[in-house]
Amino acid sequence: MERSRIIIIGAGVGGLTAGALLQQAGYQVTVLEAQTYPGGCASTYTHKGFRFESGATVVGGFQPDGPHAIVGEKLGIEWPVRPHDPAWVTHLPDRHVALTADNADVLEKFPHTRAFWEQQSQLASIAWSLSAQGLPWPPRSSAELLQLLKVGLSNFPRDLQVIPFALSSVQQWLRWHSLHNDAAFVRFLDAQLLISAQTTTAHVNALYGATALDLARQGVYHVAGGIGGVSEALADKLIELGGEIGYRQRVTRISVHNGRVDGVYTTKGKRGKRETFYPADFIVANTTPWDLDALLGDNSSRNLRGEVQRRKAGWGAFVLHLGVNDDVFPSDFPDHHQIITDMTGALGETRSLFLSLSPRWDDTRAPHGQRAMTITTHTDVSAWWHLLETDPDAYYARKDDYTARIIAQVNQLVTGFKDNLTLILPGTPVTYNFYTERHQGMVGGFPQTSLFKARSPRTGISNLRLVGDSIFPGQSTAGVTLGAMRVADDVRHNLPIASHRRTPADQPQRQLETVS
Repeated sequence: MERSRIIIIGAGVGGLTAGALLQQAGYQVTVLEAQTYPGGCASTYTHKGFRFESGATVVGGFQPDGPHAIVGEKLGIEWPVRPHDPAWVTHLPDRHVALTADNADVLEKFPHTRAFWEQQSQLASIAWSLSAQGLPWPPRSSAELLQLLKVGLSNFPRDLQVIPFALSSVQQWLRWHSLHNDAAFVRFLDAQLLISAQTTTAHVNALYGATALDLARQGVYHVAGGIGGVSEALADKLIELGGEIGYRQRVTRISVHNGRVDGVYTTKGKRGKRETFYPADFIVANTTPWDLDALLGDNSSRNLRGEVQRRKAGWGAFVLHLGVNDDVFPSDFPDHHQIITDMTGALGETRSLFLSLSPRWDDTRAPHGQRAMTITTHTDVSAWWHLLETDPDAYYARKDDYTARIIAQVNQLVTGFKDNLTLILPGTPVTYNFYTERHQGMVGGFPQTSLFKARSPRTGISNLRLVGDSIFPGQSTAGVTLGAMRVADDVRHNLPIASHRRTPADQPQRQLETVS
């Protein structure tokens, strides 16, 4: 008997977290990544002396009992992070609001909301406590249901207070506090929830929303060298524990025999022609459901095929990666800002921006005297693909228009900003698709509208799981890490550490070509 082999498709935070935990548990884990570096949508890349964040720029979950703290303790990782307070400043047309750990500025700018925030912190504390105990939500087996009941009864009757919020939206919660008609406060919450729950107060589940609004209180952090340092630390730990990582290994299809996956085929890079087979007893896919369905082809399960046919596409991002002279910023200028340009209409599409600066203390992120800046706005992925396919000139014109609008908006906040730019790199969902190979370039996971519609890791195939922002709780590296912890537990319950190995005769054993 030999150790059971687990293949992880994709070296994002979710895949690497699950992989490192499973390698530590005694399995033989191989991570296959199409890029030359780890991190996926939470990676850092280098260009002309700058280190830019590929996607996510704000990271939390390092507080005591936070997801990253729990994983770090389990794996013996000291995360290269420093706290940043305020978490960010939200700029509304009529006021600027700093989101701090003590919530002082929020209460000063919205003094009538104190009772709401007191309730929010209580609910979020319960949610963090439950998640730290490995809450298996949504339950998909009798074992997970029993585990859920055990966790729920451990703090009975305290946790009963979450039930009304688990069944309501944030908008309903605001009605209970007579805040639903406060346009400025609702807009303030909508802006936060769009980036942390992928939807707004009218739709997001109240209990999830309470936790999503807790980021500033729990703490926002900078990662030394960029957010990719989280994945790099996980990758290093996986290797140290005896696991393998193959970079430039693009998974092209998943092999299925007798209703179970038994390996994957890869090519070296996008243009590779020769396929290599990697056998597996279990596969964890750090992908979207659409991408997993494509990898399975005709072997996709009925449930997964039905899901990708009926599910609406998630959000994408338009991003600007900028080099900017540091002396244009005041000495006390925070590193993160959210800009809301008007108080009505849908957010996104340059009407709401999130910008992040590399910290001054991290001189690895930019050439001397400059800083790396990332600015993103939510955008509809389908519109960009439609333009590219039907009118490429219109696609590039829209790209230029978004770039100009965003720079003009930031220039109103920072005088002289436009004239101090040294590098401008715009990207659309098409760009994200090219570098991450995610379906249509979607990022951030699905809107969290109902706890009872949350997506589990299950795929319809018994030895195949999803991990990443597509599964509950979704958005953010903290949320992805919680999901990865659950997936690792699920695999341990369903796969013995040692197994009798049978590789189909028509599938030769592979040789790992690229290991880091």
